[in-house]
Amino acid sequence: MTTTPQPVRGTQSLLGEDADRFHAVVDGFDRVRRLFGFKRVEVPVIEPTAVFARTIGETTDVVSKEMYTFEDRGGELITLRPEFTAGICRAYLSEGWQQFAPLKLATHGPAFRYERPQKGRFRQFHQLDAEIIGAGEAAADVEILSLGALLLRELGIDEGVTLQLNTLGDAETRDAWRAALVEHFEAHRGSLSEDSLTRLERNPLRILDTKDPKERPIADSAPSIDDYLTSEAADFFAQVTAGLDAAGVKWTRNSRLVRGLDYYRHTAFEFVTDRLGSQGTVLAGGRYDGLVESLGGPHTPAIGWAAGIERLGMMIDAPAPECTTVAVVPWVRRRKPLRSASLPAFVAKGSPPTWPIAAT
Repeated sequence: MTTTPQPVRGTQSLLGEDADRFHAVVDGFDRVRRLFGFKRVEVPVIEPTAVFARTIGETTDVVSKEMYTFEDRGGELITLRPEFTAGICRAYLSEGWQQFAPLKLATHGPAFRYERPQKGRFRQFHQLDAEIIGAGEAAADVEILSLGALLLRELGIDEGVTLQLNTLGDAETRDAWRAALVEHFEAHRGSLSEDSLTRLERNPLRILDTKDPKERPIADSAPSIDDYLTSEAADFFAQVTAGLDAAGVKWTRNSRLVRGLDYYRHTAFEFVTDRLGSQGTVLAGGRYDGLVESLGGPHTPAIGWAAGIERLGMMIDAPAPECTTVAVVPWVRRRKPLRSASLPAFVAKGSPPTWPIAAT
């Protein structure tokens, strides 16, 4: 007996309501991105592995544990994209898009990570992605956060979703804060896990996001970035929050929200809900002013976010099922044709109408 092939673990096939939910999210995103003037962009599903290793960082779980990487027949290391931003920034450089800066870009499609499948998370998953590249003003942060907030409202899921906001400061701020964090965590070295000890050497900010309950008190008592903000960084954050208030976008401060990579600057954010269990983030991003430089380009300020289509689809109301309405026009052939002077030619000849029957 032939065994029926099974899907690869962490992938899914959609039919009916599930497929309708998926496309309702995409359609809503398309309406909102057009309203904000974000241009559609398409980038490859595969990239040279170095694009992600240099931008996401070799010490992150995404690069070290979760990427789908293989050697092609030419001997080049290729990776299925685990996220959109790095590939878009690569295209920004290699395709000469700098001439169009500042650019407001939007896209959606599949991404791939080898992680444990769970509610709303898959190994092949799909993301919405929005980026503003080449704009360093706080107004760009306000615009892209407003885009995210309006998307959630357009999908009817903004109730119960909280925008958590933080600042990561400028380079001077981060250097001073990083030194203070290293000193703090070194004093608790004996209580840190092996993973956190590795992060302490390479990326101490990531310890702040530890999920180990034994380490939470250590992380919670770590120095706050507010103690090290330069006046310029504090002013930038004030401009962002004032802009959000003016735009009517509600937010709450989360001083422990971090993006651990060195190229992140200033604004970091997550839209969070309690409707999806412990994995409550539905849309997240931040300002990554150093990413294009990490790919060999010039200093290029940028900010962006991504959202999981599957997770958003779980939260929206079920779309109305598709149905077809058919109009049936009966035709009765008369035995004796009526006088042609008062009737259309096709009626006088006893022939059926030639126009198409309406169907929607």
